Amino acid sequence: MFIQTESTPNPATLKFLPGQTVLDAGTADFPSADAAAKSPLARRIFEVSGVNGVFFGNDFVTVTKADSVEWDHVKPAILGAVMEHYQSGQPVIETGEQAASGHAEFTGEDSEVVGQIKELLDTRVRPAVAQDGGDITFHGFERGVVYLHMQGACAGCPSSTLTLKMGIENLLRHYIPEVTEVRPVGI
Repeated sequence: MFIQTESTPNPATLKFLPGQTVLDAGTADFPSADAAAKSPLARRIFEVSGVNGVFFGNDFVTVTKADSVEWDHVKPAILGAVMEHYQSGQPVIETGEQAASGHAEFTGEDSEVVGQIKELLDTRVRPAVAQDGGDITFHGFERGVVYLHMQGACAGCPSSTLTLKMGIENLLRHYIPEVTEVRPVGI
């Protein structure tokens, strides 16, 4: 098994490409070792000292390291953990657990606007940020403000504010006049 790695715009995050499907659909975010209880793969990666976060996409695993460790020290152990997992035959996420579609549910008078927001996020934004090892999902909409949740390489990325304001906000405002601003949320 040959696992490729790619850098991301976030220097604390590296994207691992195992050459096979990680998740059939959706994404899975594990911001801590405790959150990884339902994923044998995420648990294995968190066993590596210095790992602060794990994120799964369709064909990649994104790992965020602590500032106190260097990639040269943790990358070989993470590669080993990913390889061991795929050789073990265990599932990525335990049976009965599902990956998230990402977007928060929304009902109310603005549901048509929210549908347009989600459509633009799914077709224009999410594929682009997946290339960088992350995801951005809809969290809410109130009085013209769109609230988005950033995951994987996007969470804590130095360029995430610029991405939100100059990229996503401008895109949504262009297509949806009801949108006045985009803000990040932490969960």
